[in-house]
Amino acid sequence: MRVLITGATGLIGQDIVQRCHEKGIEVHYLTTRSSQIQTDDMYKGFHWDPDRQEIDSRCFGGVDAIIHLAGASISKRWTPEYKKAILSSRLESTKLLINALKGESHTVKQVISASAIGIYPDSLVQYYDEAFSDFEDSFLSRVVQQWEKAVDGFTKLNIKVSKVRIGLVLSTNGGALTELARPVKFGLGAAFGSGKQWQSWIHINDLSRLFIYVLDHTLAGTYNAVAPNPVTNKELVRAIAHTLRRPLFLPNIPKFFMKLLLGEMHILLFESQRVSSKKIEDKGFLFKFNSIKPALKDLLRS
Repeated sequence: MRVLITGATGLIGQDIVQRCHEKGIEVHYLTTRSSQIQTDDMYKGFHWDPDRQEIDSRCFGGVDAIIHLAGASISKRWTPEYKKAILSSRLESTKLLINALKGESHTVKQVISASAIGIYPDSLVQYYDEAFSDFEDSFLSRVVQQWEKAVDGFTKLNIKVSKVRIGLVLSTNGGALTELARPVKFGLGAAFGSGKQWQSWIHINDLSRLFIYVLDHTLAGTYNAVAPNPVTNKELVRAIAHTLRRPLFLPNIPKFFMKLLLGEMHILLFESQRVSSKKIEDKGFLFKFNSIKPALKDLLRS
């Protein structure tokens, strides 16, 4: 099997590439940087430029599926200009892939696209599954809705579409856990706001396994990529402190302070989404890390 991966050099992409190689799956990947192009038998790079709608169409050669992860990071201050980049990076890259495939004789049967649980409203009481559709008009929700709608365009090419709504990814190679653990190591950890907001998380290894599971079983539709047991922000920070054997005695960090520090992006720390993993579990996927303490022990003590 051969897959084409966009965003292959990112946090999630690197783990998926490793998982593919462990299973003997060849990887083609797209990059905007010519310096990152490699030409190994199992890992071949091709240039693209979504802003200019340019792509090396050789990337599609012999490809059975596309794993589409490309998109500007949301963990950067949301200036008006950067908010445009967050949206356009997802829409333009998707548009480029679809338009390129329209003019190609290709072998692509499935597209598995990253998405995000940020599509769900902020709530302390709701428990969201993939059937929920009463979305709010927040920035993140609008981005994800438009992103998923763009990805649905692959269906017009008779390509099966899968969307993976990713929760808080726990990894020691970057992302939220690194930022949360750093102050805890120095005895400066604290929950945000009330600490009651739900964090639907997933271990990086389970996330990459989930993508490959969707690929192997050709699962179409939308799937939440979250562990079965979400935790509150307070529980998460406490679990990190316990795992690192550090005290946790500071008062919670007030919302207004983080808003001053981070601007609109501060909502990433305070919004609450309790999200269900039942649909992917019903398809036979088994999480290796169901609960937060074993996940943190694996990551922070390894």
